[in-house]
Amino acid sequence: MRERILAIWYGESMIQITPFIALHEDEIEETFIRSAGPGGQNVNKVATAVQLRFDMRASPSMSDEVKERLAVIAGQRLTKDGVIVITAQSHRSQERNREDALARLVEMIRRAAVRPRPRRPTRPTLGSKKRRLASKSKHGATKAMRGKPDLD
Repeated sequence: MRERILAIWYGESMIQITPFIALHEDEIEETFIRSAGPGGQNVNKVATAVQLRFDMRASPSMSDEVKERLAVIAGQRLTKDGVIVITAQSHRSQERNREDALARLVEMIRRAAVRPRPRRPTRPTLGSKKRRLASKSKHGATKAMRGKPDLD
């Protein structure tokens, strides 16, 4: 899942997410920043961290319902303009951070592409209703025995 899946489609590079969703590489913008992670003195010289930006509202490859679910999944990573920002800085090399950020975006879109099953409410069985009422009456009888005795 971490590897980059490219499909050649009419001479253009596409990132295949699901059989129905493919992103054009131009939809993803990458900027490189200095990382605060491991790397020793290399951290101060090389911009190894990757900040990936994906404008989900402008993407023509996803339906509106997938975009809605993706907005919920993205949470804090979604800006007011509908851009998902993912920062990857856990690795020492720029290429591995790029792969990590892209894999995280692909995983988010795959999760959003799955339509949740609607919940169908179930009815309790007759046996469970009888057990519940028997338990209630037993509990009530136990509590009634705890009261003060009658003077009769």
